Amino acid sequence: MAREVTTIVAVCAGLFFFLAGTIGLIRFPDTLSRLHALTKADNLGLGLIALGTMLQAQGPLQALRLVVIWLLVLVSGSAVSQLIALRVYRRSGQS
Repeated sequence: MAREVTTIVAVCAGLFFFLAGTIGLIRFPDTLSRLHALTKADNLGLGLIALGTMLQAQGPLQALRLVVIWLLVLVSGSAVSQLIALRVYRRSGQS
């Protein structure tokens, strides 16, 4: 029972952070602010959803797969956000 409640709480919290990142994407004025909202909120949201689903995993191998997926998304999100920020910086004529 406690595992199911923890899963529901973690997944709902993750969905909240996804929603907050989406609202930040829509409402923030410039590209870098939008990028910040997306990377922070989405990484935390996915981490919470992964945590919640890990509690329901059938075994340690499935839980490890969820951790690997989360880490790959963290690395790819960081790399892409750096590339986008560099592009915005160069386009603004400051380099």
